[in-house]
This record gives sequence, structure tokens and C-alpha cells, in this order.
Amino acid sequence: MPETPSFQSPTGTRDFYPVEAARRRFITEAWRRASILHGFEEVDGPIFEHLELYTVKSGEEIVADLFSFTRKGAEKTYALRPEFTPTLARLYATKANSLPKPTKWFTAGPFFRAERPQRGRLREFLQWNVDLLGDASPAADAEIIATCVSLLRGLGLTAQDVRVKINHRKALAEWLTQRGLPIDRQPALLKLLDNKGKMPPAEFAKEIAAFGFAPEQAEVFQKGLIRVTIDERTPTGAPADTVVDVTYFSEAITPLARELAAAGVLDWVDFDLSIVRGLAYYTGMVFEVHEASGAERAIAGGGRYDNLVELFGGPPTPAVGFGMGDVVLALVLQDRKLMPEDPKLMEVAGQRPDVFVLSNGTPEAEAQVKPLVGLLRARNLHTRHTYRQTRNVGKLLEEAVKLRARFAVIVETGTTATVKSLETGQQTPPVPIPDVAKLVGG
Repeated sequence: MPETPSFQSPTGTRDFYPVEAARRRFITEAWRRASILHGFEEVDGPIFEHLELYTVKSGEEIVADLFSFTRKGAEKTYALRPEFTPTLARLYATKANSLPKPTKWFTAGPFFRAERPQRGRLREFLQWNVDLLGDASPAADAEIIATCVSLLRGLGLTAQDVRVKINHRKALAEWLTQRGLPIDRQPALLKLLDNKGKMPPAEFAKEIAAFGFAPEQAEVFQKGLIRVTIDERTPTGAPADTVVDVTYFSEAITPLARELAAAGVLDWVDFDLSIVRGLAYYTGMVFEVHEASGAERAIAGGGRYDNLVELFGGPPTPAVGFGMGDVVLALVLQDRKLMPEDPKLMEVAGQRPDVFVLSNGTPEAEAQVKPLVGLLRARNLHTRHTYRQTRNVGKLLEEAVKLRARFAVIVETGTTATVKSLETGQQTPPVPIPDVAKLVGG
């Protein structure tokens, strides 16, 4: 007899049983609340796009990181979406002339990257994307950061738990040029800075020395020691003015710092010269959100990308946005004990029953269970009943308690039932079955 095959989920993916699905909904609903709170409207696009959509933006080298495919006999090659920004730019370019200025969009859904799975990084993941298009002002940058902070704060995190680390790509490039680093060598330096988290400090100091930086300057790049303020010395806090000429960044950072202060989120922010973001299309402010301890990967990241919409046939459009994945966020919440316990997660996901209907076991009472369940569901009450064979009232009440139902309704006769609050223990005398819905809130 042939052996029955055994199947597992693909490497780097997840199975979502009820509690895991509830945990996913807890995060996606928090994303949605923060987006709407700040006036962003929901959009979405296909889960797969033409491969060219991604190579136009990121070059042919991105293909190795994608799940791409070609239908048999077809000419087009497709790819499962690894990010949302190219789709966003395509959507905007298609209707740019009819869209409001600014346009504020968000989305949250599944994305895919053909990378080696590791802690905080999977091949299939959920990502929240928030973008503001059509506004080049520091106020737009601050609004994006404030939306991100709003989500973090709403989940119970504080400015002591996580830090929003910002830099300015244009100002950084100008400063590097001023201090003598040729433009053609700057991409290599940016790549080094983007990879510093994967390198031992001594190795990073050695590598950055080749670009003319002293060990003291390497330490600033490694630790992000500069705090953003809103006075004329911004940003401040470097170990010494001779380490990094931070005043050179004031023109780019001070207006943003003032907007962040007005939004009430400046205390979450550090100015960090090492934040450059690996994507080549960023043109101005860039930021990442990191756990204060540095134990996890970046929780979120983004910045200003003022030239991208043009790549997809749209008009010149300033834009700023960020993405946040669910994997690292969930790890941080669990580590900080901010992820609700399983019963609460089920409640948040709408899985806590309003009513559990059972009978006292007599045939005439049992015959009314399903009609009453139907009546209560018609009143938009989450109603359940047992699928077990037992009609033992005590055991069925235990089942109702295990499900955390708010009320248990015990059908007593063909026309009456009692209602018991499982939160207070109070129970009514028998009432006509049609009156049950009012007693349980329907």
C-alpha cells in the first residue's frame, strides 16, 4: 500500500490557525485605524504585476529576489509583488490629473520576496504602506512620520521603546561632496552604511576608514548619537563638533524638526547619519524605526521619493511614504508583552460570541434551539450552539464559558427560555423566546 504523502507549508510562509489569524487581524486593524485617523484613503492593486514594473525601478538585479513566472505559451513575465511603491506609482500616474493634491493613500496586504528566511524576515508577509503624493513640504514628511508614530503609540509602545531615526539623502550627499568624497564613490559608501548592521564594529570602522573617516566618526555612523532639536543648532548632540559638521544639515533638518514638534512626535526622533535606505530612488528625508535595544530589524522604513511617478509615465510628483511589515512588529509587541493574550485576540477579531444557545434537553426545548439561533443571528448577534451529542446543561455551560460567550440562553420549553449572564452570573426567570433578543442586546 503506497505511503500517504505528507505536506508542509512552503519555507518562509505561515499557516494561520484561528489565534494566528486573530493576531494578524489585530495588527491590520491597528494599521487601518492609524491610517484613517490621519486622513489616508485605502487603495490596493494586483498581487502580481508585470516583471518590468519592478526592474524599471530597481534594475535587473532585483529579479533574483522575486518570485517570477511566465505562463506556458505566453510572452509576458510576471512577479509576485515584493513591495507596493511601483504599483502605487502606476496607479497615481494613470489618473494623476484627476486626483486631489495632495493624494493620501494607504494599503495593507500580502507581499513576497524570494529571500532566505530568518528571524524577522519571511518570504510571505503582510505590509502596511502609507504614502502622500503631491506635496514637497517638510509638513508632508512630518505627517508621514506622525502617522507611523500614531500606530506605534496606539499599540502601547513609547519613545523609550522605539526610535524614529531620520537622515536626509540630499544633504548627506552634499556634505560628503563638501568634505571631498567624489560623487562616483558615494554609492559605495551608502551601500556600506546600509549594511553596517550586519557587520562587527571593528570591520565597519575599517571599511569606512577607506572613505576618509576617523574612528570617532565611524562611531557616530554606528550609534546615531545626534538628537534632533528645533533651535538654531539643530541637529545637536554629537560627541564633538569636529566629529561631524552637523550644522551643515540644519537647512534640511530644522524645518522638518519644527513640523515634527508641532505634530507632537519630535521626542520620538533621532538624527542618524547612517540611515540611508537601500533603495536608490530616495531623494530627501529618509527614516527607519528601530527598537531602542537594537535587538530586531527595522520595524518600518521610508522616505521621500520625488522622481518615481515620472518613471511610470506620470507628471513630476513629489511623494513621501513608508512601509511596515507585520513580522518584526509582532516580535517587538510580543517581546514587550504588548500583544494581547489569545482570548483577547479572539475578541478583537470578533470571535467572542454574544450568545451561546442550549436547551435543558427535553425534545420540545431542543426543537427551539436552531430557530432561536437563527433569530438572534438575524439581529446581528454572534450566536453559537453546541455540535456535541451531550445535552448535559452543566457541560454545555462549560463550553459556553470556554468560548467566553457573554450570555448563555437555556431553552426551557417550546415557548420559554432563561438568560444567564456569563460575566455576572445573574439569570432571569423564564421569558417568552421572542423576548430573548432584547435581553441580550439585539
